[in-house]
Amino acid sequence: MRIAVIGAKGQVGWELARRAPLLGHEALAWDMAELDITDAVAVDRALAVSGADAVINAAAYTAVDKAEQEPELAFAVNRDGPAHLAAACNRLHIPLLHISTDYVYDGNKPSPYVEDDPVAPLGVYGQSKAEGDDAVLRLLPRHLILRVSWVFGIHGHNFVKTMLRLAQEREELRVVADQFGCPTYAGDIADTLLELAGRTAEIDASGAWGTYHYCGAPATTWHGFASAIIEQAPAVEVLRVQTITAITTADYPTPAARPANSVLDSSRLAFRFGIQPRRWRDGLHALLVASYAG
Repeated sequence: MRIAVIGAKGQVGWELARRAPLLGHEALAWDMAELDITDAVAVDRALAVSGADAVINAAAYTAVDKAEQEPELAFAVNRDGPAHLAAACNRLHIPLLHISTDYVYDGNKPSPYVEDDPVAPLGVYGQSKAEGDDAVLRLLPRHLILRVSWVFGIHGHNFVKTMLRLAQEREELRVVADQFGCPTYAGDIADTLLELAGRTAEIDASGAWGTYHYCGAPATTWHGFASAIIEQAPAVEVLRVQTITAITTADYPTPAARPANSVLDSSRLAFRFGIQPRRWRDGLHALLVASYAG
């Protein structure tokens, strides 16, 4: 199967590009430098000659706080880009698998979010992603929207790498403990998307296109996640940190509001495809082993 991977230099896109050949797929890996998804004409031209059997969109503007100052760019990438991809895929009769986010929810629900819960984003990033999801849904029947949360991976910037860097510099880490979510390893997201891409004939037959949640298990807080990172850090890593102090969201104000609860229920994906959430601690271990190998 030939799969066009959009956003190939991001955390998930990088994993998609390197894992696809291992699963017998051919990956056409494009990042923004090779394909600007905000340019509808460029998207049409690239996909028309690609020979792709499916497209996976891992491209996104993910700077949550910066998006408050750059809304036009955030919407161009997160809303208009997916719309251009969906329209082109519809013309070419190929499916699109699109990555979305837990930040489309406001976090006020006391239990995990399911796919049918109404979206109510708190900031520009979440709103731009929600409108991108809506564009894909409207423009392309053969779509899978995969909402994920708290992504961390070997490649790129993420919370794990930030915590390890700060742990080398400081004796105390102050980490928010009243926001709940599900850390999710980029490699696991990539494996899930590639499996789904390889099952498009089955999805066509069952009519199982639509929106799904996928995240690591179990739910935790940023403080809990940080504690696990420091706990699992290899002995070869010299860390100064002595204390990880739990603080509130109010103690750490940011330009963009974050949902207090962004825990996602992944049971629909498990029921329809047999894909179970992986323990995020396993993904964390894989990242740490890869980062310090050699």
